Amino acid sequence: QVRLVESGGGLVQAGGSLRLSCVASGLTFRSYAMAWFRQTPGKEREFVGNIRWGSGVSYYPDTVKGRFAISRDIAKNTVYLQMNSLEPVDTAVYYCAAANHFTTTQDRYDYWGQGTQVTVSS
Repeated sequence: QVRLVESGGGLVQAGGSLRLSCVASGLTFRSYAMAWFRQTPGKEREFVGNIRWGSGVSYYPDTVKGRFAISRDIAKNTVYLQMNSLEPVDTAVYYCAAANHFTTTQDRYDYWGQGTQVTVSS
């Protein structure tokens, strides 16, 4: 059974940093890409980056490039989202997801965590 569990969300002031974690189990890791998405009420879920589990190659959209970074710890089966220079617009529920493709399209992600709330105050 595949399970993704996020943690690390919370309240932070604008300009601050947070690191989210996603512990994965039940995956054939080398074949998967791991991604982070975020969602605010009434809006579509937004892609914020992904990483190839095997190679560590990552990709980010322009909205977070240079501020967010994804890494993985193979020994711990964990993917991280380091978020720096946070802004109030980054406030959202953040989800990690796994797919058998290196894609930005949420519909192609097969497995999802339960989400963790990030709130950035001004």
